[in-house]
Amino acid sequence: MEALPLLPVRLAAPWIQGMTRIKYLVVLLWMVVLGVAGPFAVKLTEVQENDALGALPAEAEAHRAAERVKNAFPDSRAPVAVAVYVRESGLTDADRARVEADRTAFARYADGGAVGPATPSGDGRALLFGFPVAGDDDVRAAAVSAMKARLTTPDGALAIALTGAAAAEDDVFDAFEGMDTALLAATAVTVSLLLLVTYRSPVLWLVPLVTVAVAAQSASALVYLLAKHAGVAVDFQSQSILTVLVFGVGVDYALLLISRYREELRVHEDRHRAMAVAVRRSIGAIAASAATVGAGLLCLLAAVLPSTRGIGPVGAVGVLCAFLAMTTLLPALLVLCGRWLFWPFVPRVGVVVRASGWARVADLVGRRPRTVWLASAAVLGALTLGITNLSVGLPNDRSFTTEVGSVRGQRLIAAHYPGGTVSPAEVVTRAASGDAVAAAARAVPGVVEVSVPEKSPDGAWARIRVTLADTPDSDAALSTVDRLRRATHAVPGAAALVGGFTAEQLDNETAVDRDNRVVMPLILLVVFGILVALLRALVAPLLLMASVVVSYAAALGAAGFILNAMGHPDLYVALPLQAFLFLVALGVDYTIFLMTRAREEAAARGHHAGIRHALAVTGGVITSAGVVLAATFAALGVLPLVGSVQTGVIVGVGVLLDTFLVRSLLVPALALHVGRRTWWPGRLASAPAPVTAAAREPATV
Repeated sequence: MEALPLLPVRLAAPWIQGMTRIKYLVVLLWMVVLGVAGPFAVKLTEVQENDALGALPAEAEAHRAAERVKNAFPDSRAPVAVAVYVRESGLTDADRARVEADRTAFARYADGGAVGPATPSGDGRALLFGFPVAGDDDVRAAAVSAMKARLTTPDGALAIALTGAAAAEDDVFDAFEGMDTALLAATAVTVSLLLLVTYRSPVLWLVPLVTVAVAAQSASALVYLLAKHAGVAVDFQSQSILTVLVFGVGVDYALLLISRYREELRVHEDRHRAMAVAVRRSIGAIAASAATVGAGLLCLLAAVLPSTRGIGPVGAVGVLCAFLAMTTLLPALLVLCGRWLFWPFVPRVGVVVRASGWARVADLVGRRPRTVWLASAAVLGALTLGITNLSVGLPNDRSFTTEVGSVRGQRLIAAHYPGGTVSPAEVVTRAASGDAVAAAARAVPGVVEVSVPEKSPDGAWARIRVTLADTPDSDAALSTVDRLRRATHAVPGAAALVGGFTAEQLDNETAVDRDNRVVMPLILLVVFGILVALLRALVAPLLLMASVVVSYAAALGAAGFILNAMGHPDLYVALPLQAFLFLVALGVDYTIFLMTRAREEAAARGHHAGIRHALAVTGGVITSAGVVLAATFAALGVLPLVGSVQTGVIVGVGVLLDTFLVRSLLVPALALHVGRRTWWPGRLASAPAPVTAAAREPATV
């Protein structure tokens, strides 16, 4: 018990001791919570702010430019729709008449009631026109739907597409409509099947599933209230992470608790007593796990990118709800139902359980620890080679797993017009300096066209649209914007700012680089501090931190092979940091489960026997937990966003590596190779090995 943090045990003591009397009260209390939470949970999608997915820090130049343009030019607040028409054999007179008819029809949707003339391509095969779409979100959605319906054509040789910000906004809405329900269903089905296989019981799997569903509803309701009244930002990404995180960690905690409960049922006839001992002996590890993941998530509050920062508090709320439900409601339901839940494998007092395959793994690790950890490290090192298949920076036209209309339109335009035609850079400057800034912009390599400065209604500012030669999210376009900024900033007194899509991409990369430098070390520091407090040692936490960092690199490499085969090797820019958080925090989870049991056993059996016994008795439950968690993150693959698929693959692969290789072989082998110094400077580092019957027993479950 000295290995476990005392605070969670002390806080849980009244509940543990009074379990016989208060189990009905606990269940009733959670039923009330569920009844109150339900109506709020279903409203979570109403408070989503999906603009945050692409938002920039307030200090970013592209953000400041957008704010200045928004204030100075009222017409800029409406997103633009662009219709493009392409016939590869050359446009006909009928095609041009069709374009004019559509342009006239779309005037009713345009901000200002007029649509400018169509622009022909240099090769005579394409025409396009664009205009800002008037109205609020609902009006724009209806207008874009009507435009899409009109742009269908029976002539397959004439390719037509609607693109621009207004069309992209509508495509995102269409793609994700109903996806929150699909993700929840996919996650629940996956967890159900895995629990059924794990427990081989027709009933037992329902109890943790119901409990984690209650936790998910409670978390969604609490996040809704925080978003509504406390200003917590929620977007589709953070809501998706909330769903898989609650199911993943919640079932992990359930597996650990039920495994310990089943052990105690073979010792205690009274199931209440068995549960009391199980909760007392497992709550320290569960609390440490929840603290590690929750604290790691809260480290994201130090990020400047809004989409990354928003995941932190939302995910932490989910972990807290999972912890509370799994340490109160789950024990109450289990003791309420009795031993029959485990049928047909009901644990009986005094029944000796045959040694499992994990006992043989523990024996192998115990006999050749140096060979095992070197071989494990070599495998992880080999997997890191797959990182060369990955690159950071997901092109806009590859953001969806299927091609949508706005992306098809971008490709049509890119084939017949300069790359930056639809998404020009936008320079906003003092009106008096407009001509000088425009002249500076024309001299920048990579710029193909600069518009005449347009003055704002108040005459204070001017905006200049700059068409780039390259596609908006290419490295060449990013370099051009960087040169454009340097040239326009050099104009004296202009106070020029460069915005637009490409400038936003450039500032996004800058923000991500800063977050990686700041948040990754912070996560490592926080997790290390928790491990030191938990294990009361320095050497063991250092070994564990080294193992998870190596595991992260190997997970990226292994995912690199998979994602390259899937055709998605270009990572969303914020993904490496998010994956680092999940793999470090969740990967440490399994070593926490192992090492807390190892410390407990080492105090009774000695270091060598304690490590082996801990690996043997925790092997099955931790492996099951890892498979469940990996599968829940893999459920993100049902979403139509490439970034979500990439998150599911990287985290899923990483969790499996942590479960089957790092926690099962590398960590225990290192602990055995280092010896009792693993626990330095704690008492176990110098305590003599006890000579007891327990120490001489073979490792069995």
